[in-house]
Amino acid sequence: MVTHSFYARDNRVIRYAESLAARGDEVDVINLRARPDAPREERVNGVNVFCLRDRFSKHGESAGDYLRPILWFFLAASGWITRRYGRRRYDLFHIHNIPDFLVFTAWYPRLRGARILLDIHDIVPEFFASKFSVPLTSWRIRGLQLQERWSARFAHHVIIANHLWLDKYVRRSARADKCSVFINNVDARVFQLVPQPPTDGAPVILFPGGLQWHQGLDIGLRAFQKIASEFPRAEFHIYGDGNEKPQLIALAAELGLQNRVRFFEPRPIREIAAVMARADLGVVPKRADSFGNEAYSTKIMEFMALGVPVVVSRTKIDQYYFPEDVVRFFESGNPEAMATAMAAVLRDPRERAALTARAQAYAAQHSWDTRQADYLRLVDDLCDSKS
Repeated sequence: MVTHSFYARDNRVIRYAESLAARGDEVDVINLRARPDAPREERVNGVNVFCLRDRFSKHGESAGDYLRPILWFFLAASGWITRRYGRRRYDLFHIHNIPDFLVFTAWYPRLRGARILLDIHDIVPEFFASKFSVPLTSWRIRGLQLQERWSARFAHHVIIANHLWLDKYVRRSARADKCSVFINNVDARVFQLVPQPPTDGAPVILFPGGLQWHQGLDIGLRAFQKIASEFPRAEFHIYGDGNEKPQLIALAAELGLQNRVRFFEPRPIREIAAVMARADLGVVPKRADSFGNEAYSTKIMEFMALGVPVVVSRTKIDQYYFPEDVVRFFESGNPEAMATAMAAVLRDPRERAALTARAQAYAAQHSWDTRQADYLRLVDDLCDSKS
């Protein structure tokens, strides 16, 4: 597997890799190193993990700053794969975007018959347009759509992270019979309900994830300010990193919340699951007028599985997947509406209990256990097609 991310924090990659390793497959993952003290190589739950490049901080704000380390990773991964394939004949390469063109790191094994599975975590043209405020009519977006098509053609099969993106992807880049949808189904081994002690009147509101503009954390901060006086001991904890972090820290101070809002560094997936389990309320304030409108939020299902109520902005993707009675929706982009939703959940313990009970049942019906066999079958079919 190839991913320009941190394996220990990427639940989607972990699920695939550990599912394969658990049945006896040999799995190697090449990824980034998050800390100077992290090992270059290690074996984690049966998976061999190799860190090819370091990334101790987020990319810069310009498109060039963002692309440069990706290109260095591409070159390192391509060389590593080509050299290693001489002594370790991989049957399948599962390549995770961003970017799509990471599929070409496996050019040599593909020439020798290896199968290529491309996994679209995020649909790149729309992601780039949102991140760098580029019009969808720009020549740069057309270029990204072209690399999307080339990458899809190079792969033998494409996994796409949600059904809304499937329709878009099929229209412009690949045949429908070459694509499958695997959403970020929650891993019940990691996100399992553990009874927590009752809150002592100091509720913790939590957001774990990327700190980008489309995530709407500025909306979350403004909403929290509106309920701060009603819940004087409440705190807002934010775990993550991203290019909006300095602005969010400044906004918290501007709103007079510097002693009520706490920022934490990202954590490995099993550690963040324990943090989430102790929260009183999860929030997902994505903007509906941006990339976030169609980007599936893994954290929603994770909160649900842990028995934590979650307040969610009303976006196209989340309305597609989540019934009205398993989360508390609010109008996207509206701090007042978000504040009302947060306060309503925090005030009423009976409604909170009913909401989390329905949410847990929904999460159990859509856990990774329900899709794992489909993924393993897809891998086997691709490997069998070599002969």
